Amino acid sequence: MSAMGGISSLGVMRSLVLLAALSACTLPARVPDDQLEAYYAQAQVQLQAAGRMRTERAPGDASFTITDLVENFVRVALYDEFAQVGGRFIPRQTKRSLRRWKTPIILSVVTGPSVGQDQSTRDVRAVNDFARRLSGLSGVPVRRPGRREPNFTVLFLNRAEQRLLGSELQRNLPDIPPAITDAIVNSPPEAFCVAYTFGDGEGGKTIGAALILVKAEHRGLMRQSCIEEEMAQAMGLGNDSPKARPSIFNDDEEFALMTTHDEILLRMLYDKRLRPGMTEAEARPLLPAIARDAVRAARAENLLAAR
Repeated sequence: MSAMGGISSLGVMRSLVLLAALSACTLPARVPDDQLEAYYAQAQVQLQAAGRMRTERAPGDASFTITDLVENFVRVALYDEFAQVGGRFIPRQTKRSLRRWKTPIILSVVTGPSVGQDQSTRDVRAVNDFARRLSGLSGVPVRRPGRREPNFTVLFLNRAEQRLLGSELQRNLPDIPPAITDAIVNSPPEAFCVAYTFGDGEGGKTIGAALILVKAEHRGLMRQSCIEEEMAQAMGLGNDSPKARPSIFNDDEEFALMTTHDEILLRMLYDKRLRPGMTEAEARPLLPAIARDAVRAARAENLLAAR
């Protein structure tokens, strides 16, 4: 676990190429700093009262077919949710090539002073546990920082700490696009959490680093939901689709945690028959067979009831 000063450990992201893979779960509001924690708690209550933020991993009322998996994979893995225009990110669905990790993930958790020791311990455990789950599904090794600099960093910061982070980013990551610095420093309260991925310098075909911001004002299920959605999206499933169900890759917030459907999409993304840089036209013919194999693997692990 790193203190705020540990942001300098993100130096591995110098000179990396930005991938347009910005994701966020949002609700509109204008909230003073000292009311953010209560606001997020109330938002969770309202979402749950509306039947959202469900925690089932394999809900019986949300079946899906191989065709659904193929179409959802295309929208989630081969489209971007945001585009960078005029130095800022704007919502715009745009086709992109397939991106995923090639090198091992070196995982770091950075907590601000506002995060107490007990909460920091829980955050580190939650991130590490979910990272192991992602590693098992993708085959990408996940390691703790040692001699190598972290390339996958999860930040837990409150709004005041986000503002202070701007100077740290500019000092330690001079090549980071201004749009990212601005988006973190001025992240609005309606952006619950966010993930940025960066290319590895090989034409941006593979992911070389990820930076995730979880608002420290979150508690309980909302905090865990941010951890799971943003870490999963940082693996290369960077878009959201209104048709994806049951899924965290859907801005309707029906599901709070990564579902078996989402695990299958991650297995598909890291199938050896797919290659980084593939276009939709190149990947689509392969996807039905890949989806069927991913479903069989899920069934073998008792994650998915026979359909």
